[in-house]
Amino acid sequence: MRFKFAVLAFGLALPLISSPILKAQATPLPPGTTVGGSDNVEPQTNPLADIESAIAAKNYTKARGMLDTYLSAHPDDARALFDRGYCDDAQGKAVQAKEFYRKAIAANPRQFEARLALGLILAKAGDPEAREQLQAAAMLEPNPPNVAAKGQALRALANLLRNTDPGVAKQALIDALRITPETPDDTLLAAEIAEAAGDNDVAEEAYRRALNITPQSSAAVAGLTHLLIAEKKYSDAEPFLKSALTRDPDDPALNAQYAALLGAEGRDDEAVTVLEKLRQLEPEDRTIAKMLADGYLQAGETDKADAVYTELLVATPDDAELESDRGQVLIREGKYAEALVLLQNAVKTRQDDPEAWGGIAFAASKTGQFPLVLDALTMRSKFTAETPATYFLWATANDNLHRSKQALEYYHLFLNSASGKFPEEERQARQRIVALTK
Repeated sequence: MRFKFAVLAFGLALPLISSPILKAQATPLPPGTTVGGSDNVEPQTNPLADIESAIAAKNYTKARGMLDTYLSAHPDDARALFDRGYCDDAQGKAVQAKEFYRKAIAANPRQFEARLALGLILAKAGDPEAREQLQAAAMLEPNPPNVAAKGQALRALANLLRNTDPGVAKQALIDALRITPETPDDTLLAAEIAEAAGDNDVAEEAYRRALNITPQSSAAVAGLTHLLIAEKKYSDAEPFLKSALTRDPDDPALNAQYAALLGAEGRDDEAVTVLEKLRQLEPEDRTIAKMLADGYLQAGETDKADAVYTELLVATPDDAELESDRGQVLIREGKYAEALVLLQNAVKTRQDDPEAWGGIAFAASKTGQFPLVLDALTMRSKFTAETPATYFLWATANDNLHRSKQALEYYHLFLNSASGKFPEEERQARQRIVALTK
């Protein structure tokens, strides 16, 4: 289960390490975007001049009313449609803003500003269409020219794809740096892209450079220590984390990384202490709750782990992953019948969960349901390789069903793979081989 703990910590830390896309969304539209600058209308003949003056003065209610009147007579004016989306975006009305940005794009597909603004809203919401819009913006030019806005489009694309398509993300960042100066966020982003691409040496160098630029950057510390933990360089990672936590003791990402480090080193009690604090800081975060439950398991406190999973299942009773996780806890507590109910329910919606199928096989063996053992092991084998434990389950189930030939085969497979790691089961297997071959 220790590997699972590390995966959960990884999942928590990534969104907290760096989120420049979300930073870009802190303003209604991307910094540097010129209001309405998409249709080559000369300022002195701009019919929207008064409206855009109201927008510049942040009088969005007045501008919205004027735009609605204007658009009733000019429904296909891409510039006005963009301005209308701007007003809604500035006031946090993302749904309405998206509608007007889409209309602006339909009226003028080459309008940079609407593509970028829509892409940023979609990226913040995790919508896959964000890639399409940001890539389109990256290929267009602001009108009038604005290198800051173009650089932001490229950076937003790089941020969006840094984990899913690091090659494209890297090129987008390079293109941004060709036209705008490098920032500390760029250095951090370069490190994240390199790590996602598997270039750990490059990533480590970039993280360290980011720390040289901004020594107190919790994001850079979290990124570097995540990489060092993944490389099992625990002694290198710990000083960075301790120093950062002294400065920022309540940072969730840093605490998550420290808990992962302690867990990786087998310091389970210390890890649990950190995770308990982390859950107090983020009581609604399900990932943290799962990390804490796994930490309790590592520390041998199965009752506390069960309590956490039970609480999570109250909130989401049909969550198959939680059912599978709690089922494994119940097995550790020897509550095999209860575990079977949860695990069998979990695989109704997660049939590709080998851990759940393995748990079903084990619990079924403990409750004497040997046909179910074989069915569960058959399903498990579709998704993952056999282990000494599963060979033993195959052998004992067949043995109890009086299938001597199959039992002998699996007892031999078990002994060949066990290599002395399961002395009691190996003793039983040898005894049964002797009995079955008489």
